[in-house]
Amino acid sequence: MAKLNVNIGALALKNPVMTASGTFGYGLEFQDFVPLNEIGGIIVKGTTLHPREGNDYPRMAETTGGMLNCVGLQNKGVDYFCEHIYPQINDLKTNVIVNVSGSSPEDYAECAACIDALEHIPAIELNISCPNVRDGGMAFGVTCQGAESVVRAVRQRYHKTLIVKLSPNVTNIADIARSCEAQGADSVSLINTLMGMSIDIERRRSRLSIGTGGLSGPCVKPVAVRMVWQVAKAVNIPVVGLGGIMTAEDAIEFFMAGATAIEIGTANFLDPAITLKVRDGINRWLDSHGCQSIQEIIGVVE
Repeated sequence: MAKLNVNIGALALKNPVMTASGTFGYGLEFQDFVPLNEIGGIIVKGTTLHPREGNDYPRMAETTGGMLNCVGLQNKGVDYFCEHIYPQINDLKTNVIVNVSGSSPEDYAECAACIDALEHIPAIELNISCPNVRDGGMAFGVTCQGAESVVRAVRQRYHKTLIVKLSPNVTNIADIARSCEAQGADSVSLINTLMGMSIDIERRRSRLSIGTGGLSGPCVKPVAVRMVWQVAKAVNIPVVGLGGIMTAEDAIEFFMAGATAIEIGTANFLDPAITLKVRDGINRWLDSHGCQSIQEIIGVVE
């Protein structure tokens, strides 16, 4: 068996396969289908400082090779998470990571500070694809200045491993990644969903309540692999790759592009045990190619 353990900053993963936020609930929803302790890390659904109702229905639509969603970060807020969810997951023998979202740098920082106080949460993932309410709704993650403002504010209040999830809806994602690194990010994860739209031609309206939504699934993988490759060459911190991973072979593409770890998202809806199937498939591939460790293939593509 090849060695699959990797490190994301100070965060040690028993294997490099994690679940993507928003596709695995709080982990508890999947415990009847997969042994949670064997997953490298579980990134729970997006958490905000205050409760959010999310967008109106319909907010999911199937597309060719993927799906669109505009759920809108529905959650009960960080206080509810700390008081009701955390006690149920704090004894899991894997890394539980909280995805943090907000509407201002101060919101992000306050939410992160609440999570910082939880002993058994070793890392957070910042979702900087959220709209900046002070800047006309433009997402923080689409400009270097916006990304810097969030990472800087959170880094002052959060003292554990800080992963920043990057938006692909940008001109140069490597510049955004470098800005996050400069403000103290321990890692970046990418890609978040691509902006998309689907129209019901009989009803003559969008299939989503707010018109557009985030595109995920196999159709985005070539874009995700390309962006991971670009970012891995641009920064000196670990890169976490995600976007359309359905098989071990998909995951290996991300490792060769420079990812230290990967996240599986949409595939969880099709197969709730996909994470461990991908983990085992990675191990078989490494064994069959004479590799002793996952480290041997990370970033091998020039």
